[in-house]
Amino acid sequence: MATQTNEDTLHIVMFPWQAFGHMIPYLELTKHIASKGHRVSFLSTQRNIDRLPKISPNLETLVNFVKIELPSVENLPENAEATSDLPYDKVQYLKKAYDLLQEQVASLLASLEPDWILYDFAPYWVGHIARELGIKTVQFTIFTAFFLAFVGPPWATMGGDYRKKPEDFTVPPKWVPFESNIAYSYFAINKIFDVLQENESGVSDIYRFGAGQEGADIIAIRSSYEVEPEWLKLLEELVQKPVFPVGQLPPRSSDLNAGRETEAWLCIKQWLDSQNKGSVIYVAFGSECKPSQYELTQIALGLENSGMPFFWVLRTQLGSSDSERIELPEGFEERVKGRGLVWPTWAPQLEILAHDSVGGFLSHSGWSSVVEALSFGRALILLTFLSDQGLNSKFLMEKDIGYGIPRNELDGSFTSESVSESLRLVMVEEEGRCYKENAKKMVKVLGEELQERYTDNFLNYLKSTRPSKERLQH
Repeated sequence: MATQTNEDTLHIVMFPWQAFGHMIPYLELTKHIASKGHRVSFLSTQRNIDRLPKISPNLETLVNFVKIELPSVENLPENAEATSDLPYDKVQYLKKAYDLLQEQVASLLASLEPDWILYDFAPYWVGHIARELGIKTVQFTIFTAFFLAFVGPPWATMGGDYRKKPEDFTVPPKWVPFESNIAYSYFAINKIFDVLQENESGVSDIYRFGAGQEGADIIAIRSSYEVEPEWLKLLEELVQKPVFPVGQLPPRSSDLNAGRETEAWLCIKQWLDSQNKGSVIYVAFGSECKPSQYELTQIALGLENSGMPFFWVLRTQLGSSDSERIELPEGFEERVKGRGLVWPTWAPQLEILAHDSVGGFLSHSGWSSVVEALSFGRALILLTFLSDQGLNSKFLMEKDIGYGIPRNELDGSFTSESVSESLRLVMVEEEGRCYKENAKKMVKVLGEELQERYTDNFLNYLKSTRPSKERLQH
């Protein structure tokens, strides 16, 4: 750990959105910051804090987990404190409760007196609160630069956008000056369009992006120039503020070793050890995605017909309020016994991806999962469901880093044949060799040494532009 003098030491508050796909990258950056000798206060609810991965003992004195109380709102189930506790259509009520945290967050910031606060897209109101307290602000987004640039500059997201219907999102926006195919498929944007534009929280996600950028002193982004240089440059032009990529926050060797001794991992490892090197397809769709019954059936039959070994982490319920039951085809697990294994509970994804028997990853294109897979050089087969995943897959396909399973452009349907053919293309056929080769090339791009340079660059800026110690008096 780097030694810091009092003058060099920063105190930074982290305030992520209540989704593990957001909280985990925030925690990763927290660990990088603390490892440089700086203090971090991490704000979230007690239940979410309890479910986060444990940090190493040598960082415990520098990281303070601060409990916030999530207000109760109508239609938000009890103990639903993260998006993974809810079906997609109920997440808007979590945002409504989250917006009621403003007074509580203001009080905490006043008592903590940090130098900087890093906040997510959802609490767009943090900038105003922090400014009154003399605290500098960073909107730290876990979304990619190509996603944010596609969404648009604040003038577009806060009311002046010409995109008023789903079809408007199926073509690159007018402010992208270079050639790119990155845009939503109709089925992907149609599935999220209503909630994206307006929802029960009273504030659209589109507005949150723009207002959060407007309220920040600078923008920090989970990104790197090695992956999306042209998009980072464009984003800075669009937001008219400094944009700092903080690296892709790949898993560290210490994170990998932390999960080695769990009972679940030892059981999974025994099965993976019995498979040939590079032969297994790991299947997982993140903490927020659940296939429909039709999709589940096609995925299962596709895996079965591919003839390839697979390990499938399957979520059949999103929180206790999720009443939509989905089931595997009758006799499926018996027919694939020995070759395929369905795991119905939490599984240690990093350890699985790092195992030598795993060669490919059938994924939802969530960026955290993408980074983890590519850190180990695993080929990507992509099947998207929600949010930014539709654009992530387009980017990966454009770069020949991932292969998207063919789908009907209007309704998103796909067949078991398209699943099995896609798996075989990427895993065994010469035509798909580029996907494996390009995935292996990404290992160096996502290395820890490069990550250290991004962390240092970001922290040097925060130190050089920190506010004075005199706070505004109230």
